[in-house]
Amino acid sequence: MRNLKRAFWALIALPVLLWLVFEPAVFRPGTFFALRGSMMQLTGVVAIACMSVAMVLALRPRWPEARLGGLDKMYRMHKWLGIASLVAAVLHWLWAQAPKWAVGWGWIERPTRGARPAPENSLAAFLSDQRGTAESWGEWAFYGFVVLIALALIPRFPYKWFYKSHRLLAVAWLVLVFHTVVLMRFHYWTTPIGWLVALLLVYGTWAAVVVLMRRVGATRQVPGTITSLRYYPGVKALEIEAELRGWPGHRPGQFAFATSDITEGAHPYTIASSWRDGSSAITFVAKELGDHTSRLREKLHVGQALKIEGPYGCFTFDDDCPRQIWIAGGIGITPFIGRMQQMASQKEARAWPVDQKVDLFHATADVDEDALDRLAADARSADVRLHVLIDARDGLLTGERIRAAVPDWREASVWFCGPSGFGEAITQDLARHGFPVEKRFHQELFAMR
Repeated sequence: MRNLKRAFWALIALPVLLWLVFEPAVFRPGTFFALRGSMMQLTGVVAIACMSVAMVLALRPRWPEARLGGLDKMYRMHKWLGIASLVAAVLHWLWAQAPKWAVGWGWIERPTRGARPAPENSLAAFLSDQRGTAESWGEWAFYGFVVLIALALIPRFPYKWFYKSHRLLAVAWLVLVFHTVVLMRFHYWTTPIGWLVALLLVYGTWAAVVVLMRRVGATRQVPGTITSLRYYPGVKALEIEAELRGWPGHRPGQFAFATSDITEGAHPYTIASSWRDGSSAITFVAKELGDHTSRLREKLHVGQALKIEGPYGCFTFDDDCPRQIWIAGGIGITPFIGRMQQMASQKEARAWPVDQKVDLFHATADVDEDALDRLAADARSADVRLHVLIDARDGLLTGERIRAAVPDWREASVWFCGPSGFGEAITQDLARHGFPVEKRFHQELFAMR
């Protein structure tokens, strides 16, 4: 998370610092309306920079994954940038509108301003002629942008409609590109701040076109067919096994996007099976948590075609610690199932330390005996020590209980997948007791909106 936060603040700081370097007049005494013009430029540059990077991250690019800690972290960055661009855009709009309101209320006096001098550059003159259109279109795009971002941040807004409406942000982006090109001060384009904005506009526009053409992740998609379905009523979870054609393979702990209905779009699922050369099977486990997953049991059937995109993620259990502690909350057990299957099948050619010991803590409010029996069998096959805690029977899993069960916890790495509040409580407890959470606490941020 530290790298993620650093990258986020760096993305905001870079355009701000460049703008300050090439707009030193903001530090000189001047009128309120001169300051207003400068602040509109600054807030506009920050808003468009955040929006552009968010648009690029929406394409699920591979190259930042290792640096940011996986696609789940990149989606967290995407969300933060969306919020940051919203804040900057609202400030930009207020700098544009509030002084007009203040003039109308008689609080301030509009300065006398003559006609704008005609630009000597023909391109500047053309852009100047488009100011009225750019201002009008930009204002309406801003209103649409605010509504779409607000809908994306409402958890209860159905995923199906989120998927459809969120794509409209690409349309708003293209309008705001026009708004930016016309209204950014012309002399900026010959400075590094202008070069940065131009680069961001190009990449953001390319990303918007890919989104509108529904080509996100198209090169990483493979076809598949559902071969079996198994429902666990006690935990309200559906196990889906599919045969894939052309799948490049995956590592335990990674996830993929599955599309069974084009109108619903792609949904992310952690892969609950290991991968072996020569095999073409993959397994997902989907818990009934929302409108889409609650209908899967009715909508899916054996023989149905799927599209699988991936694999993604860096929650892959890679370290040389003598002990690992795995913590799963509810459906967060899925990455650990895949890892245990790999450990059981690769005992003779293991890619992890020979003497590494593993404790798996599975905390759950729901109980399904069949599912627990399979989990226990996987743990035995992988030589993993399993601790199952059922809330109603055993109480909540805490950091204190983990430390008591694993005396050498200070030498371990911790791998957590489950509800974010649960993870935060465990993180804070371990940090208070001196555990290096920044280095050895790994958490899957499985929230794609």
